[in-house]
Amino acid sequence: MTTAPVPAADITVDGTGLLCVTLLLRLRDHIQDAQAGTIVHVIATDPAAPLDLPSWCHMTGHAYLGPTPGHDQPVYALQLAADARPTRADAPWHPAAKGH
Repeated sequence: MTTAPVPAADITVDGTGLLCVTLLLRLRDHIQDAQAGTIVHVIATDPAAPLDLPSWCHMTGHAYLGPTPGHDQPVYALQLAADARPTRADAPWHPAAKGH
């Protein structure tokens, strides 16, 4: 594993105190109009975030860049993909039905 520096955030999503389900809903709302290549930093205090965020990125096609050091709270970075796969409006951990 390389330790390349994580790029600075274009968008920061504060998920402090949120469970990952709610965090993913908030994240999706913040990135819906963002351009491909946008760097997103997610503040996530849910202990499941280090597993859930990479899994969500894998499912949607966004690039998970990993944790960002030097913060008071856990912060994780991702980069938005041009061809990201949509998720269900009510369940961001499930792919959207075909044709939606």
